[in-house]
Amino acid sequence: MTISWTREALRQLTAIEKFIAGNNPARAETFVNNLVEHGELIAQNPWIGRIVPELANPDIREIIVKKYRLVYKIEKEKIVILTVFEGHKL
Repeated sequence: MTISWTREALRQLTAIEKFIAGNNPARAETFVNNLVEHGELIAQNPWIGRIVPELANPDIREIIVKKYRLVYKIEKEKIVILTVFEGHKL
């Protein structure tokens, strides 16, 4: 399956990188690259993530990377990364 990132997800990645870069620019780039790599790995096993508890839709799942939630939707021929955010934010 292919992976597609929504504008919202890409916007969130940029915001996360800017936030972390305030303290450590090198760490910011490494961390965001790690988030992207985790997103790309979903293509190999789309059902690996848990169903998002707030939505209870089996096609909308998430994986947790450190304290961030990577939320994605499983479609027929692709995975769509919907958003990325800190676990305590809704």
